[in-house]
Amino acid sequence: MRRVEREVEQIISAGIDIGTSTTKLVISRFSLMNTAGASQVPRIEIIDTEIIHKSPIYRTPLSADYLIDIPAVFSLVRMEYAKAGIRAEDIQTGAVIITGETATKENAEEMVRRLSDEAGEFLVATAGPDLEGMIAAKGSGAYEYSKVTGRTVANIDIGGGTANIAVYQAGIFKGTCTLHIGGRLIEYEDGQVKKISSPVQKLIAQKGIQLALGDAADSLAIREVTVAMADTLGRILDGKVELEDEPLLLGHPPDWNVPVEDIMFSGGVGECIYHLEKREEETGMPVYNDLGVQLSEELRRHPALARWRWIQPKETVRATVLGAGTQTTEISGATIQVEKESLPIKNLPVYRLSFENESNGTREKIFRAVEQAIALYDPNREGRNFALYLSDVPMLRFYEVQEVAAAILEAFCKQPDQGQPLVIVVENDMAKVLGQSLMAMKAERSVLCIDQIHVENGDYLDIGRVLQSEVVPVVVKTLAFHS
Repeated sequence: MRRVEREVEQIISAGIDIGTSTTKLVISRFSLMNTAGASQVPRIEIIDTEIIHKSPIYRTPLSADYLIDIPAVFSLVRMEYAKAGIRAEDIQTGAVIITGETATKENAEEMVRRLSDEAGEFLVATAGPDLEGMIAAKGSGAYEYSKVTGRTVANIDIGGGTANIAVYQAGIFKGTCTLHIGGRLIEYEDGQVKKISSPVQKLIAQKGIQLALGDAADSLAIREVTVAMADTLGRILDGKVELEDEPLLLGHPPDWNVPVEDIMFSGGVGECIYHLEKREEETGMPVYNDLGVQLSEELRRHPALARWRWIQPKETVRATVLGAGTQTTEISGATIQVEKESLPIKNLPVYRLSFENESNGTREKIFRAVEQAIALYDPNREGRNFALYLSDVPMLRFYEVQEVAAAILEAFCKQPDQGQPLVIVVENDMAKVLGQSLMAMKAERSVLCIDQIHVENGDYLDIGRVLQSEVVPVVVKTLAFHS
């Protein structure tokens, strides 16, 4: 019998993390291969990820308290691309992540839009704190640790402005929470307090802590602040929120429903705990006159956090950028129907339609879902597009697939802009037959029908250009700029 050679395709991914304190970049190479047997439906998967370049840790360039220095960021990116020996056009996937307090800057959205448009074929540009926590948990090793051990681990990624918590149990995502806990929330100059952030001002007012500008950086009041932060973190990890925690809560309360067994720290404050990076004189890492070191010391000794087993991360300050560059991309199924000229597509909201493993009432379900999706994502009928995600689809006969296709075409006629692609995502391997059925029915719109991607209502999709193996890279994300 002739041996079937399996071809390996390689693509380049980049991750850029623009945080409250630091900016860093990582370049990776993905190897893709068909892992299915010769007689099976092709399944293209990422079989290897190689880090080919890590940037130094740069101080995040700001032109004012409320603005990112966009030209300076572009200069850093171009310089690191040159060091790695790549060009912007070589980048086929990856993520630009603006994290922490930097996501509140007036030009944050412009920053990620320009980077994703001009610095390569980035598929995701996001600043949602929940997604930040999930990405950091993958970059730190917490996700893999949970998957291998079966235990429930909370990764606490603490940077300059926020602590992003993500909980995984046996490799399954369980929930997130974000807190105003970070090194840059109090800044120093010449050994004195130079700046106190708004969340800390609320905290000290609530607790009656006597802290003011000009106070000594080693004053007892600073210790009271770090103790209060550690207290809140301990309660949050227990899934509780007390009234005294509210000044430090950013967004929703903890939403996992399982008890945390182990904890792992990453981010800049995590680096102050574990010291995994080379020393400053070797790396040129910037010096920060802020709360970070004192906060890390309090976290290490605080009794509320001693109840959990501490697991050392694989990465600390680089966890988010490594997660962004290596963990955000999924690969579609090989049985897809796409029109190449319609790609890439970015920031497409998802509406999920569950068939509930029933083939009855298909037409009514599709019509109702499309109407609800238009009402949700295009209430003013301005022509905003969305992707319809078909999940829990039972085994369908060919004529039933054609019935689904006909119902989709009819229902999508309700969209005000008929010039945009019709985007369908299917949970199981039926995108090719569904897409071809749509095309055969003389759909006037271009058709993109992909499968083997799992999404939910509220997610957004970025779909990249078709690769040599006839699959597309896809990023599933939550798109949000918090204020």
